[in-house]
Amino acid sequence: MDLRTLGRSGCAVSVLSLGTMTFGDETDQAGAHAQLDAFVAAGGTLVDTADVYTAGAAETIVGSWLADRPADVRDRVVLATKARFPMGPDANDLGTSRRHLRRALDASLTRLGVEHVDLYQLHAWDPCTPLEETWRFLDDAVSAGKIGYAGLSNFTGWQVQKAADLAERRGWTPPVTLQPAYSLLVRDIEHEIVPACQHNGLGLLPWSPLAGGWLSGKYTKDQRPAGASRLGEDPERGIEAYDRVGGQARTWDVLEAVQSVAESLGASMAQVALAWLRDRPAVSSVILGARTLEQLEQNLAAADLVLPVELTERLDRVSAPEPADYPYGGPGQQQRSRSPRG
Repeated sequence: MDLRTLGRSGCAVSVLSLGTMTFGDETDQAGAHAQLDAFVAAGGTLVDTADVYTAGAAETIVGSWLADRPADVRDRVVLATKARFPMGPDANDLGTSRRHLRRALDASLTRLGVEHVDLYQLHAWDPCTPLEETWRFLDDAVSAGKIGYAGLSNFTGWQVQKAADLAERRGWTPPVTLQPAYSLLVRDIEHEIVPACQHNGLGLLPWSPLAGGWLSGKYTKDQRPAGASRLGEDPERGIEAYDRVGGQARTWDVLEAVQSVAESLGASMAQVALAWLRDRPAVSSVILGARTLEQLEQNLAAADLVLPVELTERLDRVSAPEPADYPYGGPGQQQRSRSPRG
């Protein structure tokens, strides 16, 4: 499997990474260990988890796998985790305050059975905590040897820029990655978030690359996602996400194009969608999530799938986001552009 760096850092990671959100929930420990073994055997290196995944169980499962594997396997793994969301009922059991992150990091290290994680990510922006407080903690954690790099997840464009500017101004460790939702069906991040990452050298680690299963071809116009999918039956985002993604004609145009491309290449729809995303600008690694070993093995084949230019351009066209005229559409773009001639 090809390798890329985490943004402008010198840390090399596989172009496909393994997400662990299902571990301890829809995937038991034995199944999770089998996925991890298959991922590493295929040349994968980046394993991404979070404290909030199954209330810490995902980290514990990853930790038990690491403990049972020889040193050469453990050493190949680039380990990433995240913190920000609630891990208890107390007011200080969430957020990105120094108090919460200190406890969250120590708890993650204990569950993972390690003294250091390679990438520690803010799982989302925290409007209640000054970014200076958060970033000073991350810089201290790097100095203490508890984390190697700092990353972001679910930040908007201005939040990415604020974090990068603060780190540069204070001489603190810079952010090296951003985890956004990104796929052929979710491309609005290309308006501002991707340019902000490119400007500051952050690598993208897209989550939900199959848009909760839509791009695998598993859903139809009459069938809604269910379960622990990113577009599943979560009362605060699942049905709303379905209405946004599944209720638009553009969705079906994209799915038809992906299916056509897949058939022409003798590949699965999922493999085509993953290969397209892998080749997008600024992408360091695409996070795969699978409930079963079979799903993972099928998706890992996307690492070697080459999309011809003409087919990539077809997918680009059919999936292009359709912004309003202002500020991201034609008139807005014209107002922000000019040539050296005036």
